[in-house]
Amino acid sequence: MSYIPNPLIIPVGMLIGLLVALPIGPVNLLGLQRAVERGYFGGLALGIGILLGDGLIALVAALGVNAIKGAIQDYLTAIQIIGGLALMVAAARLYFAKPEFTSAEAASKATLLDYVWDIPAGFFLTITYPGAVLGLFAIFGGVSTFVEVASYIDAFTMTAAVMGGSLCYWLVVSRLISRVRDGFDAGWIERMNRWAGLALFALGALFIGEMAVKQLAYWWYATPRL
Repeated sequence: MSYIPNPLIIPVGMLIGLLVALPIGPVNLLGLQRAVERGYFGGLALGIGILLGDGLIALVAALGVNAIKGAIQDYLTAIQIIGGLALMVAAARLYFAKPEFTSAEAASKATLLDYVWDIPAGFFLTITYPGAVLGLFAIFGGVSTFVEVASYIDAFTMTAAVMGGSLCYWLVVSRLISRVRDGFDAGWIERMNRWAGLALFALGALFIGEMAVKQLAYWWYATPRL
């Protein structure tokens, strides 16, 4: 067994990490909201949770895209329902929470430990979000056609590269937001939280509703008619 990974894995993995960190999903948008509300470490904490979740999904995908993708499809209903409920709970907390706009002075004194509980929250939301799970498997399915992950060393290297790319994104974006957030006030943050909460709740309800409709359709067609 070779202990030297495929050299293409590192740049490709970092590119994947950057792509999955872009704010195209509700969990990543929540990370940006945290950076606006709480400053650099507030956004970074949730970002670390997200990248850990992406890393776990990436590791599972790298170890066996085809076999494990089939298992994911078998449990997609449970994943989607749990993910939908998690998003709805996060949405309700965000909607009803009072704005915690951290002043520039307080944000400058904060550390990552002040927001450490956002790390497991970001991790859980990521691994139960169907878009993140299926998106990463789709990306790995496409990448595997020209970058072979042929060993455990390759799989772990790919996972580390994905997490590294995602970490670079959150370090840079959280820092940029922390420098411009002084232009926002508590009223603006409250309105943003309300709209973000409504959007997250609607998306979570959509996930659960989609599964409910599919189950009802299955029951309808599977039930014998007189």
